Amino acid sequence: MTPRKNELSNKPIIMKHLSASIILLLFVTNISAQENLLNMLNQDTVKQLIYTTAAFKSTRVMNGHSIKMMPPGQLDLRISHRFGPVNYGLYQFFGLDQSVTHFSLEYGILNWLMVGAGRGTFEKTYDGFVKLAVLRQSTGARVMPVSVLLFSSAAIASVRFSDQDRNNLFSSRLSYAGQVLVGRKFSESLSLQLAPTFVHRNLVPSPNDPNDLYSIGAGGRFKLTKHICFNAEYYYLVNSRSQMSQKIYNPLSLGFDIETGGHVFQLIFTNSYGMIEKSFIGETTGRWAKGDIHFGFNISRVFTLKRSPPTP
Repeated sequence: MTPRKNELSNKPIIMKHLSASIILLLFVTNISAQENLLNMLNQDTVKQLIYTTAAFKSTRVMNGHSIKMMPPGQLDLRISHRFGPVNYGLYQFFGLDQSVTHFSLEYGILNWLMVGAGRGTFEKTYDGFVKLAVLRQSTGARVMPVSVLLFSSAAIASVRFSDQDRNNLFSSRLSYAGQVLVGRKFSESLSLQLAPTFVHRNLVPSPNDPNDLYSIGAGGRFKLTKHICFNAEYYYLVNSRSQMSQKIYNPLSLGFDIETGGHVFQLIFTNSYGMIEKSFIGETTGRWAKGDIHFGFNISRVFTLKRSPPTP
């Protein structure tokens, strides 16, 4: 009977080992299943196309356009002011006694298309533009390191001609501009862009002045807080200025973006008085070193006119 007792005494030990093996097997299987699930989720995430957003807070860096587009169905009402140069002194209240204004409406039609129209008191100019996104910075299924946009505008100066005895043509009031905007959001804090620009003026001040102007613009944004950014913008005029009838300088603008709900306030210090491409690229006569600095601001208020589905 002794062997019979030994077999019975070993059964609890065998059951314990068997239970422990089953628990260990279930534990390992559970870990493996979790790892497979995480791998599947990671693969799904990689396959998604994720577009980079909010490279700039506004469709303008300062004077010039940025790579930001208005979303479809959203209307941007913009009011811009530039005051006289601060070196006018106290009598002109450091330029605040003079100002020019530009109003515009800008609307997003598609994710890659927006249009705008405006009117400015500087040379009583009417202008319109089209901006198209050719490439958009993205990660995931398609990695695109930069955003590339095309910009085209036309302007009509309605101010009276200085020489009324001349045979003045309507076409003399027209000017055109074209840009390629190439930008990248490097981090949540830093965004940079380049803007090769072409400006054509049908009428110029003198026969020596070129009708075609070529410029290379550069702009950037550095985020200081959640709602405040520091912006800088510079346009280098490629044309030779030695034979131009006026002393033209490269426009340099510095300032801040302040976002408050649906508004974006841009506080600007610039040596340019005009606010469209033809004006600040070809007609900037102020010089920072002489105190020809214009304080100004842009106010942007966005209205949602049409609800659109999320960006794919």
